[in-house]
Amino acid sequence: MTPRTGRFLVLAGVFICAACGLVYELELVALASYLIGDSVTQASVVLSVMVFAMGIGSLLAKHLRCRAAAGFALVEAALALVGGLSAMALYAAFAWTGDRGEVWASGSRYLLVAFSLAIGLLIGAEVPLLMVLIQRIRRQDPSGAVSDLFAADYVGALVGGLAFPFLLLPLLGQLTGALITGAINALAGGALVFGLFRHDLSVRGRWALVVVNVTVLGLLASAAVLVGDFEAAARRAVYGKDVRVAVQTDVQEVVLTGGRHASLDLYLDGRLRVSGRDEHRYHRALVAPAMNGPHARVLILGGGDGLAAREVLRHPGVRRVDVVELDPGVVRLARRDPALSELNEQVYRDPRVRVVHSDAFRWLRSPPRTYDVVISDLPDPGITASTKLYSQEFYGLACRALAVGGRLSVHAGPVAARPRVFWTVEATLRAAGLRTEPYRVGGRLSAFAAGPDRTADGAPAPRDWGFVLAARSRPVVGPPRTAALLRVGVASAERTRMRGLAPSTLVHPRYAN
Repeated sequence: MTPRTGRFLVLAGVFICAACGLVYELELVALASYLIGDSVTQASVVLSVMVFAMGIGSLLAKHLRCRAAAGFALVEAALALVGGLSAMALYAAFAWTGDRGEVWASGSRYLLVAFSLAIGLLIGAEVPLLMVLIQRIRRQDPSGAVSDLFAADYVGALVGGLAFPFLLLPLLGQLTGALITGAINALAGGALVFGLFRHDLSVRGRWALVVVNVTVLGLLASAAVLVGDFEAAARRAVYGKDVRVAVQTDVQEVVLTGGRHASLDLYLDGRLRVSGRDEHRYHRALVAPAMNGPHARVLILGGGDGLAAREVLRHPGVRRVDVVELDPGVVRLARRDPALSELNEQVYRDPRVRVVHSDAFRWLRSPPRTYDVVISDLPDPGITASTKLYSQEFYGLACRALAVGGRLSVHAGPVAARPRVFWTVEATLRAAGLRTEPYRVGGRLSAFAAGPDRTADGAPAPRDWGFVLAARSRPVVGPPRTAALLRVGVASAERTRMRGLAPSTLVHPRYAN
């Protein structure tokens, strides 16, 4: 083999290993954002820990330079095993160490840091060892060798970064994609060492590396075969044994559990969005105050499950309801699933209901008409992906969509659990030029609850929900009976204590988990 060919093969190995390394990194960020939430925090943790560990790995690799070929082969085998299994391990920690249906799992947080550290150490050890190997093929100026290695490394990172969202994730999913990447990583590292540097190894060393690589590939292959059963078991651990539907749409994972009415639960990306036990309290509280006035034209932002639209159509005089939902998969389930369509009372069969599949922020920049009522039934503001939907700019666009005398109703998260988030939503609405009336639902609800912790039928009391009704003039929640049931106004002491909070904007989001 000519030195030129050998040098090309080494750089090709660098290219493949770099692509695999970036896939591991992106896979950790993506899975942690889904399981733990707050993608900005998770990306920051993974990137900072991994870059720090790469520096430590480079220093530690100096001790392997005398046995660079064997060291590189072992590093790649370890990286393939750790990176390939990292997604399954992280998902397992989330499923079996967290509370059922919750997204906060301490085991996932610790394991995320541990895998970021381990993968960073192994990636950092690659380049010093490759520098020794490429110099063995043909001696050249160190600066030129470094330039060649980093060029191949960065181009490989580009390919891996593009392959993850456009190829691996949609075609294979996170778990299988990580396992396939690990197998490619192990094969590339093993082929490079055995193809070019096998004479640097003793006979015993060659056999040892063969055993190591075969073991790693065997473990990854076994995991790939069992990944379907593993995912089903983990899903049961998270959502319970009565999972009926689990669909990965282009936007999110959608899971339906239970059967009809009270037992039905809808999860979006692991977060409970609808519970048949108490959803009617939530949607009634979200919709009813805003319908106190003209309501011929109603706009619902989010709410693809059809439950907010159901409450809207219970009011006489509604002529048109536009639902702007990003995920067509949610609407498809709401139309076709027997239990969910029964819960929303077949709302999508009503000719007054029209669905638009679009991002709510983008759609509001050019709404086709104005509305008497705008209802914001969107994910909690603490989730990074939805932060822009609770910004001053978003509410300014929503205000433009309001007709004269129109009202905007916003789900603002739990008051008791996250008061700063709730009052930041209220402050942001005021900063957009709207007058507000905050209110909450939870605890005793007179006609609904028999005690502070149990409802009349013995089920747990409703959760603590916070809402804000906004309009250009001071909004009125509704008749006295409605106001009593909804606990209008919250406590004046709470409003006073949280006075002075800054609004949330696109360039300065102020919501955090």
